[in-house]
Amino acid sequence: MKNMDFMRRALDLARRAEGLTRPNPPVGAVVVRGGRVVGEGYHRKAGGPHAEVVALRQAGARAHGATLYVTLEPCCTWGRTPPCTDAVWQAGVAEVVVGTRDPNPAHAGRGLRRLRRHGVKVSEGILQTEARELIAPFAHWILTRRPLVTLKMGMTLDGRIADETGASRWITGLPARRKVHALRRRVDGILVGTRTLVKDNPSLRPLPARGRKPWRIVLASRGKVPPKAKVLADGGADRTLVVISKKCPENRARTIEATGARVLRVRDHGGRIHLGALLNELGRMGLLHVLCEGGGELAAALIANGLVDEYLFFVSPSILGGGAAPVVGGKGWRLGRQPRLEFISVERCGKDVMIRALPWGRAAWLKPPLPGALTQRALPSLRYVGKAGG
Repeated sequence: MKNMDFMRRALDLARRAEGLTRPNPPVGAVVVRGGRVVGEGYHRKAGGPHAEVVALRQAGARAHGATLYVTLEPCCTWGRTPPCTDAVWQAGVAEVVVGTRDPNPAHAGRGLRRLRRHGVKVSEGILQTEARELIAPFAHWILTRRPLVTLKMGMTLDGRIADETGASRWITGLPARRKVHALRRRVDGILVGTRTLVKDNPSLRPLPARGRKPWRIVLASRGKVPPKAKVLADGGADRTLVVISKKCPENRARTIEATGARVLRVRDHGGRIHLGALLNELGRMGLLHVLCEGGGELAAALIANGLVDEYLFFVSPSILGGGAAPVVGGKGWRLGRQPRLEFISVERCGKDVMIRALPWGRAAWLKPPLPGALTQRALPSLRYVGKAGG
């Protein structure tokens, strides 16, 4: 195996715990001696041993003189666990290869300097783009104290999310829906508006869950949540967060709480939940990544307030036309003033296409190339962004 292969293994290990480590980032580590893996591990949950410690314990005495590959700079301060830098040099590791530095300005580079002071050779930047992508939600939270917001939109080719009768199941196919469930397993919260809850009555759970229990977040300014809604009645109400404003009567709030759900009071703006204030509260709860799944009015509000950090469009090769519901509601924008995006990647999902995009001009930790057969040559109309760093 080569250096990149060992780091790729560390990244694969870290991804096993995406959606489980909040408010910590997912991290993977591999200990290599004589060209062979002698220990490996990943951070499974907050409060548990970090990836480096797990890998070093597995390696035992074989860690002496070995090389440690780790996706994120080892921590150098006490938290719920001791600093990983101390465990590394005390184990006699000769070299540490890091995917990316800690994004926290108070810590970035300190762990690497500490290792060097103890005679450990340090290399960094191996598969940096992939390592940064892995911790992008954590980096966003550390720097803004708000969760990273991904807006997911399943739509027809003409931008419709339901037909004239309101029917929306299913616009996209099974492979696309499996992608969405995989995404649900990576996030800390799934956000919808009351209209989506009433119309579709979604469970918002990842299937299969594989140990993940993201918060199901419902915007209900006046507390009008149907008592038979799955998010309240499916036995998992303790992971449901109903967001209300001062306009919600106390008796409604108490009725919601009686189901086991949590009520979060957030100030309103123009009769609706103040979305910026909501994200501040979710950040205080330690949520790193929130997935918005509908509907069109909520999508418009998030976009208009500049609160979307990442877009995922699942586009079906079908057309509804007429008065069918648009993917983005609201009042719209005049030509020349509309929000602009950068296409980052395009991927086939069965018969559908998944397009990933970022807000135009916003600094991003990663901008990987278009994957697979859908290359820049195959799609000349896309603005190819390429890699950033590493």
